[in-house]
Amino acid sequence: MREQLAKLSRGHDLAKAFNYILKRWASFTLFLEDGRVCLSNNAAEPGLRGIALGRKSWLFCGSDRGGRRADSMYSLIVTAK
Repeated sequence: MREQLAKLSRGHDLAKAFNYILKRWASFTLFLEDGRVCLSNNAAEPGLRGIALGRKSWLFCGSDRGGRRADSMYSLIVTAK
């Protein structure tokens, strides 16, 4: 990667990607050293899907009281899951 990076201009998209991965190399290769580390975050995504889908709706709860009520309901639903 470093060899190819030297051939690219600094603003090239591939150069940006190479710089990104080289700066985080220890994190990217951690799963090779520790078998408990998952290679992807697929297991976490279903848990976060509800938050991402409801974010826009929860932004407009109507009032502070409505926001507290939505917070309580969301906590109850997540706990029940």
